This record gives sequence, structure tokens and C-alpha cells, in this order.
Amino acid sequence: MKQALLWMFVSLAMSGLSSAQTEPAQRAVTHDSSERMFLPRDTFWGYAQFDLAPPHNEIDPNVCRADAGISGGVNDPCNAFARYMISGYVEAHPFGRGQFRRFFLFGEPRFLFGKNLPQTLYTWSMAAIGLENSWGGGLYLGKGFEMRVTQHFLFTRFGARDRNLGGADLGPNGPWGRYNTIGVRKYFGTRRY
Repeated sequence: MKQALLWMFVSLAMSGLSSAQTEPAQRAVTHDSSERMFLPRDTFWGYAQFDLAPPHNEIDPNVCRADAGISGGVNDPCNAFARYMISGYVEAHPFGRGQFRRFFLFGEPRFLFGKNLPQTLYTWSMAAIGLENSWGGGLYLGKGFEMRVTQHFLFTRFGARDRNLGGADLGPNGPWGRYNTIGVRKYFGTRRY
């Protein structure tokens, strides 16, 4: 929708002031009514992000106790403190017309990688640790408000870390554990870019 409004503004500016006074209302109505009902052009929106945590600032997915290195030193099997994180957010608006156009689905995964122990072992390893994931759906209510239903899952461990890692292992709960929420989000302001 924002791209359509930007395109409309540019074309109106190029066609002159006289046509700019008559076209906006006509174009806004035409665009909405000609949009596909299912899977419109702008169905997906989102971002991907790569984060690097420098030494002595590792990401703690709450898999191992922070003092894990005391008992086992650099060889302690519970070394699941991340150096890298690949995360993202994907939002899908499957309907283009009618009241259902306010409905959306979303997913927010976070993949963690590394092999570090605070105050004991600092590496640049890309060993896979696991996935923190949440997904849900929502409705745009108007005036910047959204109602969201979110399901957050337990931390999913990968590879050799998908077992008990010794005395410092905190169990399967991960950073937040498992939960469901019903929430309201309010957007405000305008981005400068």
C-alpha cells in the first residue's frame, strides 16, 4: 500500500497540479478494488538480521549456567553461549480485499551459533546451538492498533547439544520457556526513511 501511495504521489507530481487535484480519490478507490482477493502482491513483509557478539559479551540462550566453566574448564560440555545470531521477522497478509485484509500471520525465528564459556573459553566457532521461535496471528484494529495472539515455543537444541550437557545444563526451557499471549500493539510516529 505504501509503495502504491508513493507511486501515486510521484506520478501526480509529474503530471502537474491540475490533474493532482482530481486523481487521488479515483486512484485510491481503483487500487483497492483491483487488488487480488487471495495472496495480493504485497503479501509478505519482513526482515532478516545477522548479529555478532564480541568476546566477553556472548548471547546467553539460558541453556547452561553462567558459571559452567568453573567445574569443567575449557572442556566443559555445557558451552552453549552464542557468538552469532541469525534472526528475522516475516509477516503475511494473505487477503487483499474486504474485511479479511486486516488479518495477518507472523513468525519470528532466532538461530544461535557458537561455542563459548564466560570467563573460560572464547572462540569464533559457528557450532549450531539451537532455535528460539515464536509465531502467531493478528488483526489490524485501526488507528495504529493491532491485536496479536502469539505462541512461543521451548528452545530447540541442535546436534550434539540436543542432550544433557552435564551439571551446568539448565534443561529445555531456553530463554523464555513456552507461553501463549494475547496482546495489543500500538504503532506511533513515522520513520524518517
